[in-house]
Amino acid sequence: MNLTEKHYQLALTKVPNIGPVQMKQLLDIVPSAKDLFTMSIKELLTIESMGVVKAKAFKAFDSWDEIENEYDFIEKFNIELIFINDPQYPYRLRQISDPPTILFKRGNTSLNPEKCISIIGTRDNTNYGKTITEKLIQTLQSLDVTVYSGLALGIDTIAHKSSLDNQLSTIGVLGHGFKHLYPYENKKLAEDILNNNGGLITEFFHSTIPDRFNFPLRNRIVAGISDATIVIETAMKGGSMITAHLASDYNRDVFAVPGKISDIKSQGCNQLIGDNHAEIFISPEYFIEKMNWSVKQTKPQIQRQFFPDLTPLEERIVQLLRNLSIVSIDEIQQNISETPSVIAGALLNMELSGVIKTLPGKMYELL
Repeated sequence: MNLTEKHYQLALTKVPNIGPVQMKQLLDIVPSAKDLFTMSIKELLTIESMGVVKAKAFKAFDSWDEIENEYDFIEKFNIELIFINDPQYPYRLRQISDPPTILFKRGNTSLNPEKCISIIGTRDNTNYGKTITEKLIQTLQSLDVTVYSGLALGIDTIAHKSSLDNQLSTIGVLGHGFKHLYPYENKKLAEDILNNNGGLITEFFHSTIPDRFNFPLRNRIVAGISDATIVIETAMKGGSMITAHLASDYNRDVFAVPGKISDIKSQGCNQLIGDNHAEIFISPEYFIEKMNWSVKQTKPQIQRQFFPDLTPLEERIVQLLRNLSIVSIDEIQQNISETPSVIAGALLNMELSGVIKTLPGKMYELL
C-alpha cells in the first residue's frame, strides 16, 4: 500500500485514546501526520504531553485497510479532505479547544468567508420563527454573509432555503458521513446547496451513520466555525441549547430571539438571554450593528510594514498577527507571557492607534 500524507491524516482520527483536544496539542508540535506514525517510540516520547499510552497507540495502529477504503471513496467522489494545518481549514474553527482534526467537504465554497453566522433552532418551528429567520437572511443579503446550519428540519431548513433564495452561500454541517443524508427529506435541499455555490461538511468517515451520539460533535462545529450563533427558537432542552452554550464557551457572539414566556419553543431563548449566555436579538438591523457590519470595511491595498512607537509587547503582538493573520485573545495569551490585563491594555492602545482592528468573536487582525 502506497501511503501518502493524506492517508496518515485520515489515520490520525482513528488512533485510540487520543481525542481532538490532545490531537491539536500534538499537531502544534509535530505538524506532519506522517511523522507521528513513523517516529520511533523513543522519539515520540520526547514530544510534550505524548506519554507512553499515546506513543504505543501510534506504533500499534494497523487499520490501514479502513484508511485506504476511505481514501478511495474521497478520490472517487471528488471530496476535499481538509487537514487542520491546511490553509483551507476554517481559521475560526481551528481556534476552539477541540477542533476536528480533518474535515470532508463537498462544494466549491470557502470555509473562511469574511463574514459568517450560524443559525440554529427547533425542528418544530412556528410561523414566528420562520418569519424571523427569513427576515434576517433577507437583510444580510447585501453584506455577503455565509450562513451555516445543520441541515435538520425546521429552522435549519428555513435558514438554508432562505439563503439560497437570497443568493447567499450556505453550508450544511452534517452529523454523519457522505454515504448517507439525514434527514432524507432534505436530499434535494442538499443538492440545491451544492449547485448554488454552497457546501456540505462533516468530520465523519463516509460510512458513518446518522447516530444520535454524533450530533453533539456536529454541534461544536456549528458553534465554532462562525462569527456568531443566532438561536431562533428552542425549548429548554435540546441540541440548540447545547450549541449556544458551546458557542459562548468558544468566545463567539451568541444572540437569541425572545418570545412569549408561555411559548415552549421560546423558553430556551428566553433562558439564554436571562442567564446572560446570549444577547437579545431585537432585529436584523440591531444584530448587524452589534456585529459592526453596518459599513463594509476594506483592507488597505498595502498593509503597513512598520509601526513606529510600539512597545516591545506590542511588537510581539504585531509579529504574532503577521504570522497567523487573525488570532483570538486566547491565542495571544498562550503565545505571549503577560497577564491578561496587560495584554488587554496593549490591544486597546494598538486599536486606538490604528494598528489592529477587533473582529467578531474577540479576534484581532492587523490593519
